[in-house]
Amino acid sequence: MNPFKTGNLERMLAEQIQKMQQMQQQLGEERVQASAGGGIVEATASGLGDLVEIKIKPEAVDPNDVEMLQDLVLAAVREALTKARELQQQKTAELTGGLQIPGLFGP
Repeated sequence: MNPFKTGNLERMLAEQIQKMQQMQQQLGEERVQASAGGGIVEATASGLGDLVEIKIKPEAVDPNDVEMLQDLVLAAVREALTKARELQQQKTAELTGGLQIPGLFGP
């Protein structure tokens, strides 16, 4: 049996598309968390890289040092989004056997 026959390729492609859709749904449901300032600021992102929650402990709110709070929020968000990208790469590698597919989850 020739795996490169048109019907086989179409079936294989349809299966891969279905697996990618399932993976994207799973990533959308997964959550990654990151914190800054020893847990004073926490950021949560979906596996797709969408920021879904920010938690700030009351002791982080100092009206005389807003800049520090901004830096902590930024650091936590960046780390959460980095973790989301790493999760995407891991799941994509599992699906594609390590083959990089441009545009699947960004550049």
